[in-house]
Amino acid sequence: MFLIIFLVLFPVLSQGEVSTFSRCAIFFFNGNPPTIFRNNNRYKQICQCLQSQPGFYYATFYDTTNRIPVYSAYLFDHGNTNRSQSWKIEPEYNYYHYVSCCLQLDGFPGRCMRGGLRGIGQNQAKNTDYANPMTVNNYDKGHLYPVRHTSTEDKMKATFTLTNAAPQDRTFNRGHWSRHEENLVNILKACPQAFVVTGVVPGAQTINNRVRVAAFYWSAYCCNNNGQLTSDGFIGPDQNGRVQNMPVQNLENILSDQNHYNLPFSVFQGNC
Repeated sequence: MFLIIFLVLFPVLSQGEVSTFSRCAIFFFNGNPPTIFRNNNRYKQICQCLQSQPGFYYATFYDTTNRIPVYSAYLFDHGNTNRSQSWKIEPEYNYYHYVSCCLQLDGFPGRCMRGGLRGIGQNQAKNTDYANPMTVNNYDKGHLYPVRHTSTEDKMKATFTLTNAAPQDRTFNRGHWSRHEENLVNILKACPQAFVVTGVVPGAQTINNRVRVAAFYWSAYCCNNNGQLTSDGFIGPDQNGRVQNMPVQNLENILSDQNHYNLPFSVFQGNC
């Protein structure tokens, strides 16, 4: 098993374990993740956690070539939490004292070390990738697992890792996609158990010649209400810059076509 990194730092930092989803299968309906692309050198299964806090908060399937996630999966939970603005990478790089167990997401061999980590950002985005004025004006760090779907401060903090974000058109992120996230709150707040998966389809553009911009954001939920299952899917922007609502099977058909993932893709494996 590979652990990304452990840092002795304050405040609590966002982290994860690069291993397999078997450690955090609780975030998938029936324990089955969406389609996993079969290239272990490129794609990493991350169980997202916080340094010094027990347990996992959600799961992310991460593309180290495009330096953005393919999807994040989580259990919907909503409450009043204050929003942090402190983004972390995996592992967090800080000039203060730390002890690190460096792992494979950025090419480290899994040994503990002290000192500078020169390989940080090799396989993932960094905050500096978003520092270019053109990037700042055009793109947001778009959450996949969004803050408004969390209920505690620790869950909120865990979402602020760049392995849970992709460059997203700023107007879309703050407009139609933001309203979609809020609509899901209204849809799912009465659901006893709701599994949500949010993903991105990479586009042609990059920021800083490193991080792929998301052409589309998509999401799907499966609500288990005492054995009564309901589901729905969403994807955007469409030609009018809006979010389309559709059955999950229709979403899967779109994601599978040549203009999206170009291979058979399933969110809930036909079970919801």
